[in-house]
Amino acid sequence: MTNVAEFVTPDGDDANYRILDLRSNALEAEDVAGWARRQVVPVIGVTGDRISQAADELDLLVSSDDEAGALCDRIDAAPMAAAVLVQVTRTTVQLPIADALVVESLGYATLQGGAEFQCWLRDNERPQSREIEEPVRLDRQDDVLRIILVSPENRNAFSAAMRDGLTEAFRLVALDDSIRQVIVEGEGPCFSAGGDLSEFGSMKDLTEAHRIRQLSMPARYLAKNADRYVVRLHGACIGAGIELPAFAARVEATSDAWFQLPEVGMGLIPGAGGCVSIPRRIGRQRTNELAITGRKLSVQEALDWGLVDAIVS
Repeated sequence: MTNVAEFVTPDGDDANYRILDLRSNALEAEDVAGWARRQVVPVIGVTGDRISQAADELDLLVSSDDEAGALCDRIDAAPMAAAVLVQVTRTTVQLPIADALVVESLGYATLQGGAEFQCWLRDNERPQSREIEEPVRLDRQDDVLRIILVSPENRNAFSAAMRDGLTEAFRLVALDDSIRQVIVEGEGPCFSAGGDLSEFGSMKDLTEAHRIRQLSMPARYLAKNADRYVVRLHGACIGAGIELPAFAARVEATSDAWFQLPEVGMGLIPGAGGCVSIPRRIGRQRTNELAITGRKLSVQEALDWGLVDAIVS
């Protein structure tokens, strides 16, 4: 058996990450897999030019020490959120979607009560709440149902009202087999700028927040009937604005679309289904990288990776 620890830095139980040098020929995939699953922090593999079977077992992959250093800096900025993220994605890829969504919600609730998210709330001024009574509109023509996000004044933010409107719409689809195709799109400059920041931190009972997510999150209804859905994206698709669409059988995006998972930088993880839907499209390593760095992903990269299925005019 390979002594994996010989190829790992840094030492100590207080480290925020582990870096494993995969450029060594001595590492065996089976030994790496068992070791990696025991780690409670992100495990970064440095590959160089070598393709290693052990690479699949790790949370993140980089090709050089410099890239590893940049990634470590981002982890150090929100170590608890990064740790929970990789623990959740390790688990969700192995579970049925319904069970995986429960794990994601529990991880999200854990971090809502944590110091990193509380610091973000303290240090960031949030916009005033804007009450939008009906942010979702339905339009049915024969056997095609269009579901349209219609709150462009707040960039179709994923508010409680938006969540409930989408849940009702997706539940209708689940109950009505005569709806053969569902097209989801958004009005205004972008599909969705993600969570409604004006509502962040408003829920004090985090166990109740978890219960509400289990009862009313749109992802559970969308995922069950994904084969009937086409989602058309444009502009900013941030957080929930890509987490939900990624469940659909077909995702189309215009050339101005771009994607981002900013939650780890806020002390959270993707909580609208992204820890479940996105790894199933692009793999957990790329999902972890997007979430930990918070970088913007171009529409061409999204197409190359399989996050979207087509770029349309």
